[in-house]
Amino acid sequence: MSQNLSEQEIIRREKLKSLQTAGIDPYPAALYPVSDYSIHIKNSFSEEKKDDFAHVCVAGRVMSINDKGKVFFIKIQDSKGIIQLYVKRDEICPGEDNTFWSLVVKGLDLGDFIGVTGFVFITRTGETSIHAQTLTLLSKSLKPLPVVKRDEEGHVFDAVSDPEFRYRQRYADLVINPEVKDTFVKRTKIINTIREFLNGNGALEVDTPVLQAIPGGAAARPFITHHNALDTPFYLRIANELYLKRLIVGGFDWVYEFSRNFRNEGMDRTHNPEFTVLEWYTAYKDYFWMMETTEQLLEKLALAIHGTTDVPVGEKIINFKAPFKRISILDAIKENTGIDVSSKDEAGLREVCKQLNLDVPPNIGKGKLIDEIFGETSEHTYSQPTFIIDYPIEMSPLTKKHREKEDLVERFELMINGKEIANAYSELNDPIDQRERFEEQSKLMERGDDEAMFIDQDFLRSLEYGMPPTSGIGIGIDRLVMLLTNQQSIQDVLLFPQMRPEKMD
Repeated sequence: MSQNLSEQEIIRREKLKSLQTAGIDPYPAALYPVSDYSIHIKNSFSEEKKDDFAHVCVAGRVMSINDKGKVFFIKIQDSKGIIQLYVKRDEICPGEDNTFWSLVVKGLDLGDFIGVTGFVFITRTGETSIHAQTLTLLSKSLKPLPVVKRDEEGHVFDAVSDPEFRYRQRYADLVINPEVKDTFVKRTKIINTIREFLNGNGALEVDTPVLQAIPGGAAARPFITHHNALDTPFYLRIANELYLKRLIVGGFDWVYEFSRNFRNEGMDRTHNPEFTVLEWYTAYKDYFWMMETTEQLLEKLALAIHGTTDVPVGEKIINFKAPFKRISILDAIKENTGIDVSSKDEAGLREVCKQLNLDVPPNIGKGKLIDEIFGETSEHTYSQPTFIIDYPIEMSPLTKKHREKEDLVERFELMINGKEIANAYSELNDPIDQRERFEEQSKLMERGDDEAMFIDQDFLRSLEYGMPPTSGIGIGIDRLVMLLTNQQSIQDVLLFPQMRPEKMD
């Protein structure tokens, strides 16, 4: 199969053949004994400590080449940063044979991987550099990286910003836009901090099935697949809630999972069909305890990433200092529209939608109508962390009835920067009530609501064995990372976001 190669790609392949003809392996298999990294060298070296840096071994990708004839100044990028190499021909090739110099050093291209050993010194211009004593070609790059402009410190000031290129070729994006890598380092730090918080409080991390016979635990359209061995349709999970609750039935007090979920729905700046959610369930707790625990966790995360509870998000400053505001969903709608929907039936809610110029589907019920009204008129107004609490029972088929307020349930959603970040309940543990709620969902499905929940008979059976009072929560990790790293698109916090398949030549 032929390739359409650019002139640069053709030249690089010709260099590759010359190396191979000369017996130089451009892709050696042997371990390369890296012992030092750019950031450590640059932060730690001084003339007083030069004996500690008399022999270093580094490796990385060639990012710039300054050819001075018999001397090369080369900057390489390792996993920590960029450092300069001073490469002199008479030291790399001390004999008469300059084949290695002409083919490897003079034949270097931007993007090649090399390794060097040598000692650290400071150049006359004051730059901490490595005086190379040996140089090894570790991997020949056959495709040129996009050209970016850097200052003398190696910082990019003319980054490649085309999202089609950046998301589709993330491997190249990470090389040429260093701040992108920093976002994903912070993402891992966020997840590790959450783990430390939960583990430190006695929670147990578990795994639950991704392939499910019944897509339960949320109102969403699932992806459908087929299990050949069982000759049965299966669904990619939309949530792991019902499995985690089964574990509470089984005797665990506090379980959690970072769950990869899949919902066959729209894509925009805050939605991706494949996404990560943290869910945890804790026995003998309620949604008031869950609000307090969520505040503690988010405050800890802000401090871990920023060193302060004031976090920049776009042009705003979001304050993660507890406690957060609390307001019922019905009061939130009234606060933002002036309309009291608390006593309205489905027909009355449809009239409200007309009054607010909201186009709503004909096949959704009372709960979805309230959700539409809140989403269109109120959700975006809550920039600072706010718990929207006490939802109508129709909106929450897995949630315990409110202990004081009729027709409401003990549920909250956490809104930050106008978007839902978390959803939590006092969990419904009455098996008879739960069966009736599932049956109501079936009626909505018959009306054409393709996001209505399936009846999970095995989950109902588990509740009949008895589940203790429990509180549970789901936190959208991708949206949380967006907030804490000040990213405006979910694609910027996913290493490989979904895109249309590329048409390749």
